Amino acid sequence: MLGGIKAIFKIGECRSAGSFDFLLGGTQTNSGISINTDTAMRVPGVFAAVRILAETVAQLPVVPYRRLADGGREKATDHRSYALLTDGPNDWTDASLFKLNMTAALVTAGNSYAFVNRDGSGQPLEMIQLDTGSVAVDTDAATMEPRYFITDANGTRREYDRRDILHLRTFGLRGHTGLSPVMQAREAIGLAAVLEAYAAGLFGRGARPAGVLKAAGRLSHEQLQRLRASLTHNYVGAGNSGKVLLLEDGVTFEPHQITSADSQFLELRRFQLAEIARIWRIPLSLLNDLGNITHANAEALGQQFLTFTLLPYLKMWQGALNRTLLNSDERKELYFEFEVNDLARADLNARMKAYATAIAHGIYNPNEIREFENKGSYVGGEVYSRPLNAGPMTSEGGSNGNP
Repeated sequence: MLGGIKAIFKIGECRSAGSFDFLLGGTQTNSGISINTDTAMRVPGVFAAVRILAETVAQLPVVPYRRLADGGREKATDHRSYALLTDGPNDWTDASLFKLNMTAALVTAGNSYAFVNRDGSGQPLEMIQLDTGSVAVDTDAATMEPRYFITDANGTRREYDRRDILHLRTFGLRGHTGLSPVMQAREAIGLAAVLEAYAAGLFGRGARPAGVLKAAGRLSHEQLQRLRASLTHNYVGAGNSGKVLLLEDGVTFEPHQITSADSQFLELRRFQLAEIARIWRIPLSLLNDLGNITHANAEALGQQFLTFTLLPYLKMWQGALNRTLLNSDERKELYFEFEVNDLARADLNARMKAYATAIAHGIYNPNEIREFENKGSYVGGEVYSRPLNAGPMTSEGGSNGNP
């Protein structure tokens, strides 16, 4: 296997100096190209993984809730943040687009930032996403709080209070910033980019290096130039693949045999897709690799995506919103939470069965279910129900006192 990998890279060494110009800028990798958050997004697997996470978070509603005395809760529609998170954080960005772009920056750069503009009483008026590269985070030596410095387009650097910056971050080893998944896994992403470029160049040259041209004697410079021009014009490119080769001057053609590198190439590309899925903990089925998917494990993989992949990012969002949009007094009765019920909306049958079970066992009443479905309430729909044969346990033993 190792020999096949080496063989592919030897073939790749024949590329022109400008073959990877589109990947210039970033941190150099051992595969010979530079990777940063922008160039990594040109790798299909990376783009798909980031898109899945960002678009999934974008479609989930997040609102402030108020704790009630009876242990229940209600939506705090009177709080200013409710409109910011349901209508839009500012006049030119809707709520879903804000969550989409903030999450995309978070899962690639490890950090995403938004400036929170407030009124005279300290209530949030709008949120404006910041370019991740324009923000620097330091630690206050006295309080150990984060200090935020933003550099504008003119190069002016200003410090902002931590309460005015909505900061989403992944885990980090030190300080107040998260680690970038792209930079931590740049070698794996760089190898995927090399394989992608090699495949494109391979088909651009006519699907595969066909063989070797041999001449009985030494060819003149003019003969070599004419032969090269003829081959390039008539036989190079996917559109010319399969044409009959016409040779002159005693030149013969010896075809190449299929090598182990050729047979391992597809396997290598699949492995790199699995590597990329591993970076963001994305099930391969969501990246359209259905090789090992069955009816038995498809549902389990979906639940795994929600529990181990999506929920950690939702917790990051909720924590950042709580500490930035709520003051210390408000946090005693208010909190933010995502509504993940929307993830089940695509499966109508499963959703209706879950609703019916919840109503039958008194978990929700019909009006609450209708609210989930964006439908109006009806008189009598506020009544909770439970099975007739169910009741509280008593001290005499048995259900409802029956032995």
